[in-house]
Amino acid sequence: MASVLKRDNTFENIPSIKAKTLRINLNPDIYGTFAEIGAGQETARHFFRSGGASGTIAKAMSAYDKDFSDAIYGIETDGRYVTQSRLKKMLSHEMTLMEERISRETHPDRLFFSYANTVATIDFSKRYKGHGWVGIRFQLDPTQKELDEIILHIRFKQNEARLQQETLGILGVNLIYGAFYKYHKPKKMLKYLYDHIDKDTVEIDMVNFSGPNFKDVDNRLMSLQLIRNDMTDAVMFGPDGNNFLPAAALYKKNILALRGSFRPVTKVNMDMFHKSYDIFIRDPAVNQESTMVIFEITLSNLKASGEIDEQDFMDRAELLCALGHNVMISKFQEYYKLVEYFNRYTKAKIGLTMGVNNLVDIFDEKYYRIYREAFWKPLVSCSSKTFRSTSTP
Repeated sequence: MASVLKRDNTFENIPSIKAKTLRINLNPDIYGTFAEIGAGQETARHFFRSGGASGTIAKAMSAYDKDFSDAIYGIETDGRYVTQSRLKKMLSHEMTLMEERISRETHPDRLFFSYANTVATIDFSKRYKGHGWVGIRFQLDPTQKELDEIILHIRFKQNEARLQQETLGILGVNLIYGAFYKYHKPKKMLKYLYDHIDKDTVEIDMVNFSGPNFKDVDNRLMSLQLIRNDMTDAVMFGPDGNNFLPAAALYKKNILALRGSFRPVTKVNMDMFHKSYDIFIRDPAVNQESTMVIFEITLSNLKASGEIDEQDFMDRAELLCALGHNVMISKFQEYYKLVEYFNRYTKAKIGLTMGVNNLVDIFDEKYYRIYREAFWKPLVSCSSKTFRSTSTP
């Protein structure tokens, strides 16, 4: 056990990685497969090292070769391998094999699981830090037909592939342990994913829970936890209430963003949106089909009346989703930081819809004083190309 000092100056005992793997290995019912692509077999390694793995690991594999991977899991339509689609195919394939090959008559109490990750670690030139998809499909009752599933996306921040592999291994152990022993506390389980991991080493920017034991979990609320716990800078969810990866949704898109508290969504909000959208798509450089509209709420907006009220957040989210909009929750109080974030994923047009007061605030020097030397010239250049304002009457 390791003792960690919490914010309230109390200590919390956190099981070591070995203690977690050993507890799972010594549970006679937990039994599953490990399929890891792109960063070694780091998660399975922890289970092998702790001892007693023969009672837990049915199979551990790594289909590194693309042709082998395609032969096992099928070919992706986009030709990529580090995708949510690939991860889901891995989880489904491995769980199907478990159910086909392990007799329920011989092992009536076995709790099956399949753990998988598909990852790209840092490239040789160190330009791209790397990212990956990690997930587990599992059952908590041997008679359970519908399976539970947790899927998350991570971004590495370390500058060595070896360190990224080690981080991934620990994260995988925390996920498997949380799935079986902390599933009833999903918000706390998210925090436990960082047990023995520094938040400066990896970012979790998307998570989705599904299955019978998570039927009461709203994934939009889980997105909010990622922001509150400093696990990421921005999260997104769609009209269906499911979280999606900002990088994938924003890639090469024209983006029109409307920032507000939306408490509630007013006629002024919608009038600003409709008018700004009409102006935005009239730009010859904007393709309407590749344009994404985002209703953005900052963390500071959610905290405007004190601590975040989760029910208040859900009321806003429900209303925006019911109106058919994509929603972003971000930590970007300054507009230029929001633009920088969008520019990570697209070089297309970016529009920001705002009222006069917000437009005036953009040019307030106090927001840029400490960044003047580093950011002022790029910001002026950027604003002439990407900022588009629609003021209220």
